[in-house]
Amino acid sequence: MITVPLQPLQNMTLQVQLDNQACTINIQQYPFGLFLTLYVGGSLIIASVLCENLVRIVRDTYLGFSGDLVFFDTQGSSDPVYTGLGTRFKLIYLSPSDLSVLGVSG
Repeated sequence: MITVPLQPLQNMTLQVQLDNQACTINIQQYPFGLFLTLYVGGSLIIASVLCENLVRIVRDTYLGFSGDLVFFDTQGSSDPVYTGLGTRFKLIYLSPSDLSVLGVSG
């Protein structure tokens, strides 16, 4: 597991290396939720997926991403909002081996 470093910004783009994958992550807050878009090596993997507490974001390996991403509320069970990004709401990368330990497949 890797915690992806986030800032409490309404809109952000960050580049991070996850399991030898050059990832670009866009996070946007709208009045109706927080949304994540993921690119790997310039290729779109997922676009504007609603972020919910403890709900896997990518979910399927056929999309071309090894592992998965999930938000975790460190103070309860709320869905993430930008004001708590990086503190209350952590974005966690789960490697394929992490998913295997959890009994989850892509």
